[in-house]
Amino acid sequence: MIVVDSYGWLEYFADSDRAELFRPALEEKKGLIVPSICVLEVAKVLLRERSRDIALRCIAGMRSGRCIDLDESLAIAAATIATTLKMPTADSIVLATAQRFGATVWTPGCRYRGQARG
Repeated sequence: MIVVDSYGWLEYFADSDRAELFRPALEEKKGLIVPSICVLEVAKVLLRERSRDIALRCIAGMRSGRCIDLDESLAIAAATIATTLKMPTADSIVLATAQRFGATVWTPGCRYRGQARG
C-alpha cells in the first residue's frame, strides 16, 4: 500500500522533473491510497494556478486510487500525530491515513512508514 502526498501528485500532474520520483507509485495504482486532504490540497492549487477544468480532470485521475474520507477516528489519530510529532494538520492526516492501512508514504524527500521524517 502506498500514499503519495499532495506535492507528489502536483509534480506528477505538472509532468515536472520531479514527477519521475512519484510516477512508479501513481501509475501502478494497485494499493494506492488517496487521503481526502490530498484531493483538497491538489484541487486548491490547481484551481488557483490553472483552471477548474484541469483541476477536475486531475482529481478524476486521483480517483484511480482508493479515496479515503476523513472520519472521526482518523481525525483523532491525525490530531494525536500532529500533537506528538509537532506536524502540520494536512501532513498528520496523510500519515494517519497511511498508518491505518499500513501504507508507505511517498514525500518529496523520502519514503517512510509508520513515522514522520522530513
